[in-house]
Amino acid sequence: MVSKQPNNPLHGITLQTVVTRLEEHYGWEGLYERIRINCFSNDPSIKSSLKFLRKTQWAREKVEALYLETFHYS
Repeated sequence: MVSKQPNNPLHGITLQTVVTRLEEHYGWEGLYERIRINCFSNDPSIKSSLKFLRKTQWAREKVEALYLETFHYS
C-alpha cells in the first residue's frame, strides 16, 4: 500500500535534491550563514551534508524549512 501525502510540499523531493538546489542557489557560505551547521562550512560537499542531515533531525528540519521558504512552497 502506497502512502499518499497530499499536504506535504516536500513529498517526492529527495533530500539530495533539497541540498543540491540550496547549494546552487546560496553556495556553501550562504547556507552556513543561514543555518550554522559545520557540514556547510568545514570541507562541505553534498555527500557529507546528506550523511549528517540523515542522522540529525533538527538540522534536516531547518534545511527543509529553508528550501520551502526559498522556493516559495506553502
